[in-house]
Amino acid sequence: MRYINYLGTDAYQNIAMDSWLLYNLKPKEPVFTLWQNKKAVIVGQNQNTFGEINQEYVDKEGVQVVRRMSGGGAVYHDLGNICFTFFVPVESSSQVNFKQFVEPMYDALHAIGIDAKITGRNDLEVDGKKVSGNAQRYVGGYLMHHGTLMWDTDVEAMVRSLNVADEKFISKAAKSVRARVGNIKNYAPEGQTLEGFMEALRYYLTNEGKDSELVLTDDQIADIKRWRDERFSTWEWNYGKSPEFDFMNHAKYDGGSIDVKANVKEGKIQDIDFTGDFLGVRDWREIKDKFIGQVFSPEAILKVLESNSDGQYFGGITNDELAVLFTGDSDK
Repeated sequence: MRYINYLGTDAYQNIAMDSWLLYNLKPKEPVFTLWQNKKAVIVGQNQNTFGEINQEYVDKEGVQVVRRMSGGGAVYHDLGNICFTFFVPVESSSQVNFKQFVEPMYDALHAIGIDAKITGRNDLEVDGKKVSGNAQRYVGGYLMHHGTLMWDTDVEAMVRSLNVADEKFISKAAKSVRARVGNIKNYAPEGQTLEGFMEALRYYLTNEGKDSELVLTDDQIADIKRWRDERFSTWEWNYGKSPEFDFMNHAKYDGGSIDVKANVKEGKIQDIDFTGDFLGVRDWREIKDKFIGQVFSPEAILKVLESNSDGQYFGGITNDELAVLFTGDSDK
């Protein structure tokens, strides 16, 4: 198989490139890529981003959040993780078979001495631990099959980035994940580095180096960067494409208890209600319309609260305490 080199470790760029190649490459024979992202959470096309990530953590740690064009669940990437993508001409979506495209990675792992097994329809395991997950998308006669190989992924960062926001569950969740997933580094031949591992995979998949690199033109690269900037790095795609959902949260502060309920569509608040025993000086419903249409985020809520703070609508509950309600991590 021929291969394509990606353009760096920016997740917005790499997910844009995956999608651009699916729609525009149109290869006559299978083509593959090996690439890496810096810290990122990649959510499935049909997922509610707000419900999949720990927003407070990803903001603090600079974790990129990107929606891909294939289905499946949210996954965490970092530089200890290797991503792979196959672009394959397929006459009909009815011919698509997950196992067919997992097998090349299975064979490659065995070729470098790692005893992997294919389990279920799309996973690779080593020593009973999952080391790879996969997803795919079929468009106009071409299949994009992509997945991950966990070489030395930071499991705690994975757990914290995904929707396990409560600190008291972090260590338990990380322990549970470690029991189910494995890092390939622990099973690789002694002295094997990540870079050497990627090169060995490339060597195997290119028919022992006989198949050449497919080099994109400057115009093609410019178009991929345009896809990144106009779609894959935007809030509208990564958050606004989330399906409509109802959000509820509760907190108890020194200034009283409070519950929030919100209906969110296309990432923006459509309806909102605050209840509780807080001692507001004025009725918060006076400013209800100020919340409608706002982006569903603590920052947007805080901006509304601070611009209307003179009304003391929520009594002794501070603006920051109210904004935390919208992180999903305020059960106090």
